[in-house]
Amino acid sequence: MIRRLLVADRGEIARRVFATCRLVGIETVAVYSDADADAPHVTEADYAVRLAGGTAPASTYLRGDLIIAAAQRAGANAIHPGNGALAEDPEFAAEVTGAGMIWVGPPAKTLGTLHSKAGTKEIVAEAGVPVLPTFGDPEDVAGFPVLLKPAGGAGGAGLRVVRDPATLAEAVASTRQETGDEVFCEPYLENVRHIEVPIIADTHGAVVPFGERECSVQRRYQKIIEETPSPAVDPALREQLCRAAIIAVRAVGYVGVGAVEFLLDDEGDFWFLELTPSLQVEHAITECVSGYDLVRLQLLVSEGGHLPMPGPPPIRGHAIEVRICAEDPAYAWLPAAGTLHRFRVPDVGGSFRPLPQPGLRLDAGVVDGSVVGAEYDTMLAKLVAWAPTRQEAARMLASALTRSEMHGVVTNRDLLVRVLRHGAFRAGDVDTGFLDRHPEVFAPLLSSVDAVRISCLAAALAGAAARRSAAPVLRSLPSGWRNVPSGSQTAVYDGPAGPVEVGYRMNRHGELAGWWVRSVDPEELDLAGLGQAPTLDDHPPTVVVHADGSRVDLDVNGIRLTLRVHRVGEVSYVDSPEGSVALRELSRFPLPAPEATEGSLIAPLPGAVRRVLVVPGQRVRAGELLLTLEAMKLEHPVHAPSAGVVASLPVHPGAEVDTGELLAVLDPE
Repeated sequence: MIRRLLVADRGEIARRVFATCRLVGIETVAVYSDADADAPHVTEADYAVRLAGGTAPASTYLRGDLIIAAAQRAGANAIHPGNGALAEDPEFAAEVTGAGMIWVGPPAKTLGTLHSKAGTKEIVAEAGVPVLPTFGDPEDVAGFPVLLKPAGGAGGAGLRVVRDPATLAEAVASTRQETGDEVFCEPYLENVRHIEVPIIADTHGAVVPFGERECSVQRRYQKIIEETPSPAVDPALREQLCRAAIIAVRAVGYVGVGAVEFLLDDEGDFWFLELTPSLQVEHAITECVSGYDLVRLQLLVSEGGHLPMPGPPPIRGHAIEVRICAEDPAYAWLPAAGTLHRFRVPDVGGSFRPLPQPGLRLDAGVVDGSVVGAEYDTMLAKLVAWAPTRQEAARMLASALTRSEMHGVVTNRDLLVRVLRHGAFRAGDVDTGFLDRHPEVFAPLLSSVDAVRISCLAAALAGAAARRSAAPVLRSLPSGWRNVPSGSQTAVYDGPAGPVEVGYRMNRHGELAGWWVRSVDPEELDLAGLGQAPTLDDHPPTVVVHADGSRVDLDVNGIRLTLRVHRVGEVSYVDSPEGSVALRELSRFPLPAPEATEGSLIAPLPGAVRRVLVVPGQRVRAGELLLTLEAMKLEHPVHAPSAGVVASLPVHPGAEVDTGELLAVLDPE
């Protein structure tokens, strides 16, 4: 029996496992790196052990020896690997059981089989499950396009689409260098769905599938929206998929919780992709529609117990999950780091456990004040909507995201809302190429000019109210009161489209007499004339109903709306029914910034230099890959903005760089 359990992971998955442990009476142990010393999963555990390796995953959370030593020191008799790389590591599983502890996962021997993706496909094919052809030698590729895969890869790392023979050799070399693994190829299918069947198998021969999950909306081969059931799967196809999943599980001798993944085309044909041996991120939607606590079942199976259900549970309603990530979709999914000043989602019905009734579930690895670093995965939280129908779930989820407050780091929130409200998504017309076909979903929610201007006005009014509240002498005066009736209050912000000046005039009764927002040339921010009211005020009639430092109620052309304002330092985060905008207040007399050398390429985010593909003096083409940065478990390319010669290259593989640090200098041609 499990008495005390260590979770060899961090963030929301550690918190998720701890929640069930508390429910069933199992003591918990967290592990943490230096970067996570104050993380929520650390404070929620009964015991916590520091991993003395710094902050990098390779020297902390992925060090099996440190994890086992931590478990022994804390008196744990079981280890749960979470859903990261250790969950798929056969050597780690063997070391855990070899140390006399219970391993909450598939047997090490099974993990060894699954570690070879191509080998697993052979076993499953022999059992009668459809698979795509596999080419272990690139010379054997029969046709294009093909998808290049690392033999033991996971999470989308190293995947590349190759569309012609001329680029195959280079792609193979890049994948091998990136992953340190052998590669294989299989036909790349366009416009297919990614469908998976979650399963659980006990040590007594029972295998139970839990319907299917649609995971087709992806970026960089990684899922960002999942739902169950799939809008493309009818009862007959569901039965076929579940039968194939059971055959695959039995063929490899699988025990525990996992997911059998398939590709599905428009004709209803499907092919086995892989068997993922972990409690996946998207397990929450399965818990909603099935009513079962999958972590509880996972612990039960690891203790040798029998599954409590005779067969697949019925599907109750529809559930959709989104992964809220610290990244900017509009800039090649560039990860974002910094302090998360506020993270609030309205109307949440529960967290980290199956919901008792339809509603919203939030499983987050962060709280207000969490520091988002560049060392780990970009996912901050997953938000789930469970409703009687798919349309209700999508609408509920989009509304909750729109009304959420996520301040301090850039997130993919706006893109998620755009997808959930998109006509094609609502019609169930999704596949793995959805984002490529619909670039319109990358537009920010707060995209209308009027909406941005209203947010700027709210920031200025809230700022003035906060200053007035902080100065007792001014509290009795109306907002904006001056001895000169025509006087105006102004502020300059760095907005979504560059610097803007916002100004307004108040009459002696404290009523808004006029306001404006206009673009400003950054080079003119210190001009004496700035701040004079424009001669033309073309904004709609606006009444300030209420204004304080955190909330502004405006009546705009007869329509009243509330804007929430959260100021941190010089930045005002303004949330409205249309979306969110961050406005950094600029000084009228900014200090001159040091000029960068022409042709300088600087780091867009903190991370480690992974590959350097050029040398000083080398001539490069526009768009040529110069080097890559590794941050948040992803590799980010740095390309030459124009043709030229590499004049300086101050970094090397393995070097740690911060945002704004010089990576290279190009002398342009």
